[in-house]
Amino acid sequence: MQNVSLLAMAGLFALQSATGAISQDSKRPAIHLPKHEARLAYAVQTVSVRAGCFPVRLRAILSHIATKTGRRPIVTSGLRPHPSRHGSLHGKCLAADIRVPGLSERTIIAAARTAPGIGGIGSYCNGIIHVDVGPQRRWVDC
Repeated sequence: MQNVSLLAMAGLFALQSATGAISQDSKRPAIHLPKHEARLAYAVQTVSVRAGCFPVRLRAILSHIATKTGRRPIVTSGLRPHPSRHGSLHGKCLAADIRVPGLSERTIIAAARTAPGIGGIGSYCNGIIHVDVGPQRRWVDC
C-alpha cells in the first residue's frame, strides 16, 4: 500500500513537471511551505489543464492560498486558448479556477482576499473558485 502511495506521488510530481507548472524563475516570491513542498504550491486536476504559463503574480496567489489554508489548491482550469466569454482572463493565462478539497468556499475566498496582487475572486455553484490578477472585483455565479 505504501508503494502505491509513493508511486502515485511520483506520478503527480512528474505530471506537474510536464505541465510546466514548476518554474525556475528566480523572481518567484518565497512561500512558507516546507522546502520539499515549496515547488508544489498547487496541483493541476488533469494533464489537459494548462497552468505552465501562469505569471509570477498568479503563482504567488496560489502559493498564498496554500500557505494560509495548509492545503494545495487544485487548478481545474487555467489557460483557455478560446475562452467562451469575451475578455476572459483565462484567454491570457491570467486566471485560475481552483478547488481545495476539504475546505469550504468561504475559507478559500477568505485566504484569496488576503493574497497580495489579487484581482478578481468569483465563486460558482459547483464549488469552484476563480482567482485572477486583473482588476479587483468579486462575484457569485449561481
